[in-house]
Amino acid sequence: MPKPYPQEFRDDVVRVARSREPGVHLKQIAADFGISESCLTGWMKKADVEDGATPGPTSEQAAENRELRKRLRLLEQENEVLRRAAAYLSQTNLPGK
Repeated sequence: MPKPYPQEFRDDVVRVARSREPGVHLKQIAADFGISESCLTGWMKKADVEDGATPGPTSEQAAENRELRKRLRLLEQENEVLRRAAAYLSQTNLPGK
């Protein structure tokens, strides 16, 4: 898998694509920078979300969501351990054993 392009490079390419002359296609801009047209299109969509032009989670919100999901999984695992421990302890402390 190729290394991701630096964010500065992505920002520059998106800026050039947004300020292109009429009649200049994204395919040509992408070829000039040595990337695919689909790559440039994806970068532009992501930039639109980051700038608030289109709805969607920003990269900051996505990172926060990942962290929250990770924390939720950990808490669910801890809760399961406590539930099993409580069930075990309630069985071992029964009168008559």
